[in-house]
Amino acid sequence: MFDSTSLLVAALAGQALAAPKTLNWKRQSTQQPLLTDLNVISQYWGQISPYHDNAETYFGVNDVGLPDGCQIEQVHSLQRHAQRFPTGSFDDGLNDENFAAKVYNFTSANPHASFTGPLAFLNTYRYQMGEGFLTGVGAVTEFQSGVTFWNRYGRTLYNATVGQVQYNASYQNGTTRPKPVLRTTGQSRIEDSQISWALGFFGPSFYETAQPSLSSFGNGSLFNVVIIPEGGTENNTLASYDSCFEDNLQGSDLGDLDLLDQYIPLYIGAATARMNANAPAGFKFNNNDTYAMQSICAYENGYIGMSDFCNLFTEQEWQGFEQTLDIEYYYDYSFGNPTGRSQGVGYQQELLARLTNQYITSSNSSVNTSLTNNAADFPLGQPFYADFSHDDIIVSVLTSMSIDYFREHPNLQQYPPDPNRHFVLSNMTPFGARLITEVIGCASANPTAVHSHRTQYYPTQYAYNPANATHKFIRMRLNNGILPLDTIRTGECLGRTDGMCALSSFLTSQYEAEKLANYQFACFANYTITAPTNGNDYDGTVTNTTAGIVVSPGEITAAFFAS
Repeated sequence: MFDSTSLLVAALAGQALAAPKTLNWKRQSTQQPLLTDLNVISQYWGQISPYHDNAETYFGVNDVGLPDGCQIEQVHSLQRHAQRFPTGSFDDGLNDENFAAKVYNFTSANPHASFTGPLAFLNTYRYQMGEGFLTGVGAVTEFQSGVTFWNRYGRTLYNATVGQVQYNASYQNGTTRPKPVLRTTGQSRIEDSQISWALGFFGPSFYETAQPSLSSFGNGSLFNVVIIPEGGTENNTLASYDSCFEDNLQGSDLGDLDLLDQYIPLYIGAATARMNANAPAGFKFNNNDTYAMQSICAYENGYIGMSDFCNLFTEQEWQGFEQTLDIEYYYDYSFGNPTGRSQGVGYQQELLARLTNQYITSSNSSVNTSLTNNAADFPLGQPFYADFSHDDIIVSVLTSMSIDYFREHPNLQQYPPDPNRHFVLSNMTPFGARLITEVIGCASANPTAVHSHRTQYYPTQYAYNPANATHKFIRMRLNNGILPLDTIRTGECLGRTDGMCALSSFLTSQYEAEKLANYQFACFANYTITAPTNGNDYDGTVTNTTAGIVVSPGEITAAFFAS
């Protein structure tokens, strides 16, 4: 197996030793103006972008209205946590912390040396961020997500009364509803996101009669929660990399190596030169430092809503920053990674089980059957499901489902990147992202598509009658944008213009797609990737005949992985 740590250190070192060319800040700014509109800048932060709804047509589906005689009858949400502090990854929080320490150590040792111009703030700058936890801004994002979910889905799923602004645990006749079951991993930022989302959806802080104690929320009377451990080697579909050992040993770094070796040097040199034009003698920015400044801008905005690092770059440099993150995720978690499908197939199987009202009693993936074989942890027939997870799981689920719209690898040599490319994380997995699967009941087997959006004020507004809505369809949304299910590889969902796919056809397509993961081999075979920085597209899977790997005897076991 190749030593990923050594390669990562070498990549970082190589960037740090690269000597930038001298460049006058004002002249460069004249040629390519520095971007100062934070609303625009924040669209280029990849998976650390603030949440925004995509236009319903963003992914190419033109007819977005719900047809006459149809209504959404069930909703499944795979919800990402919201704004957090940087993680300890080498090209994320660790690089940010290293840069901040470099500045602090220099200014402490050289009190009379000064950064100048737009970098003058560095003379007294102190890094204030923690590591990995949900921020207050993130809690607000999740709270808003819960409110939005009620407004878009809860009202019609539960046939809300006039003026009803949150979930009601009782039917209109006063009897008690079955409690919804939410699922989360045990990681702090995921569980806190679930709590904040639930506060928005269940609404105990804005009851008509104020309830300062929030007692109905705290006593478990509104909903139940299943907390799945994260961080060991247990099966967990919401953190599936834990039990996919090959991903942890080598696969999870492929995109990181690509961005370090190839793309950061391609786009950031001019910015590094500008930084050095305003640095005091004895301090030299390298490309990693400049990259950290872009990252810190995004994270400080997700923490305190402002940052002095944000006005230092051109729009093209921000586009380059986002491309590095697209590269990272495509080659770490999507079609560009041998375990891309395997990391998403577990949730895919759980979705199919819920759609067909079946428990899962045996597993060939990251499914934990002790949590999917019973009604308490895995209830069937709920009006909605909400599972709280990570951005990479959403990416891997889209991969495992063979939605080939996203099989467009980021170009490792193109700068600035193509603005019309399909794999763009700020639109796929911003903080608070949500992958929604809608189950739609219709009176017709072939309902006429409706071009424009129509607000559903009450369930039966457009001739929907649950008694005759016997034809079921699937429609999926990613951050409100309707996904083109007609790009599912095997073609079962071709033929409609509104993103809807007959349930039976969708199920057929997904039973075929899940086979491609080759989970046992991809996660546990003893193979070596011979050229980890070549930008290979593995179609998210691997076999013993895949080009670019060498297979050795034996399997990767939990004991070996732990050692």
